[in-house]
Amino acid sequence: MASTTRRTRPPNTDLTRMIDQCDGASHKSLAHRVNQLAHEAGLATSYTHTSVANWCRRGMVPDWPVPRLLAQAVGERLGRPVGLAEIGMADAETPDADVGLDFRRDPADAVRVATSFWSTVNRRDFLTGSGFAVSAFATPVTRWLVTPADETAAHRGRGRVGAADLTELRDAADDARRWDSKYGGGSWRANSVTACLQERAVPLLNGSFSDGVGRELFSVTAELSRLAGWTAFDVGQHDAAQRHFIQALRMARAGGDVQLGCYVLTTMAMQTLLRGFASEAIDMTQGAFQRAKREAAPRVLAFTKLIEARAHARDGDAKAASAALAASETLLGQARDGGEEPAWIDFYHHARLSADATEIFRDLKNPKAALSWNAQATAMPSGVFTRSVGMRLAIVGTAHLQGRDLDHGLELGNQAVDILARVRSSRALDYVREFNTALSPWRREPQVVEYLQRTRKELGVAA
Repeated sequence: MASTTRRTRPPNTDLTRMIDQCDGASHKSLAHRVNQLAHEAGLATSYTHTSVANWCRRGMVPDWPVPRLLAQAVGERLGRPVGLAEIGMADAETPDADVGLDFRRDPADAVRVATSFWSTVNRRDFLTGSGFAVSAFATPVTRWLVTPADETAAHRGRGRVGAADLTELRDAADDARRWDSKYGGGSWRANSVTACLQERAVPLLNGSFSDGVGRELFSVTAELSRLAGWTAFDVGQHDAAQRHFIQALRMARAGGDVQLGCYVLTTMAMQTLLRGFASEAIDMTQGAFQRAKREAAPRVLAFTKLIEARAHARDGDAKAASAALAASETLLGQARDGGEEPAWIDFYHHARLSADATEIFRDLKNPKAALSWNAQATAMPSGVFTRSVGMRLAIVGTAHLQGRDLDHGLELGNQAVDILARVRSSRALDYVREFNTALSPWRREPQVVEYLQRTRKELGVAA
């Protein structure tokens, strides 16, 4: 059982009374429903009729978020929302609302915050939510821009951290990147990165290591946290994603890895952009670029400029978008394959730039330019970059619809559904929704009606 009882109280007469009002609700059926809701929230519980009896007769209170799930189960029976106070658990302990959001100045404090977050993240209630607060990034971004690298990374603790430990974490990060690209953030392998942080990274961060080993340890841990944030973002867990990104940025600073900090901040900007805050995303990418331009590899800086271009496009500024895109292309031309660049940026080549440029000009409602850029983008094999191919098909299909080419657009839309039905990515589904919106002028056409019914059935995307 995942949750344990925290304390004993007098009998919970409020809960007993509420259950009595639920026609036909036995303690066994209520426990079964609570287990179902917990499973949907990613929690492993095995409550029984005895558990419910203990909550009622002995006033025992289960760990959060079970009180909320119990109120939901009772509310389902009554056909109305039920609050915690009604079931006698108004003061049930809730998770720390700020866990994972801190960006501590002191390195030791920063490690304590990060390890506390990673040690409990899979039990946190915010994993079930999709909230996003752009203000949560304000302090972390400011503090990283002021000081992007700590002075030392050495630490004395339990157990010596060595090269084999670092290799294990790097391999885990590489594996997670591959599976995320192929199957989306909802794949079991991509999600295992949170387990790696909890089970492997946390003990190592509390161990003994030199400054050199410590910097590598913090950097690879930052990349793991960035990946955990990206996979959470991909499946719509935006609150959890923000917290992972913040801790990734702090670990990059602890490792003195300015170019990784630039990349993490760029990823944060992308989340900010896709949550509807284009102006803030522009500020974040420009800040990342200026802070890292003397230390980061050209390919890293090129990617930051690419995301800035995407943000300008969403903001409707064609001139600024084109300028940032040109800057990205110039920097990418300075990069050399096989050079001393981090592995996490090896995905960014001209084909990726062209694919994103297609989206930029789609957002600017310039289908001619969008399709011209798409012609320059190398086709990606669906078996390797499944999600990316599906999203790109939806983007290009939307550009064709903007150009009033229904037949070609609809063909690509159906191909996108073929591919995206095999991945778990709420982010990818957003592109299908955008495509469906572009179909509005043809809503009554039989082939469009058929397509919209298909997306509803196979992807769960409303027409």
